[in-house]
Amino acid sequence: MKKITPSYRYIGVDPGTNILGYAIIEIAGRAVRVLDMGVLRMTKLETHPQKLKHIFEGVQELIEKYKPIEMAIEIPFYAKNPQSLLKLGRAQGVAIAAAMTNEVDVIEYYPKKIKLAITGNGNASKEQLAAMLENILKINVNKYPLDATDALAAAMCHYYKRGSPLGDNKKYNDWSSFLKDNPNRKG
Repeated sequence: MKKITPSYRYIGVDPGTNILGYAIIEIAGRAVRVLDMGVLRMTKLETHPQKLKHIFEGVQELIEKYKPIEMAIEIPFYAKNPQSLLKLGRAQGVAIAAAMTNEVDVIEYYPKKIKLAITGNGNASKEQLAAMLENILKINVNKYPLDATDALAAAMCHYYKRGSPLGDNKKYNDWSSFLKDNPNRKG
């Protein structure tokens, strides 16, 4: 009889006021699979409150559909002007509120921490991040906007940082032992 491996899901979010990236990953044992990724577009909406409503409803729909246990969201830390940063913070807050409304725990990550977890370089470009995700997950990310791959990076960063909530975390004494059990991380 085949052993059934329990699975769980994370949602990654790259907040934005015109484009919000999202990605859903499913973890079963040590296997990670991308269930969905894409963007919510708000460019045609005229007012900021309309955009925030669209973000809230869109993130809620994703959570209701995929039932993630946690959300990994990028923390906005830089904008060309204070007004842009304020709007970006509102977009993040609305996405967090959508998660909290559905009792999904939220964990925030700075962009440098996400890049470091995925590429080993906290200053990696968005393109380098996407290329590394493609290598790790063996999927074609070229068809997705960089906002979606940034969201996928947030979800994968959380997976690496969190380990398994199912209790099958394994501790390693050295890097070579880790790589032996995780050959996809060599990339």
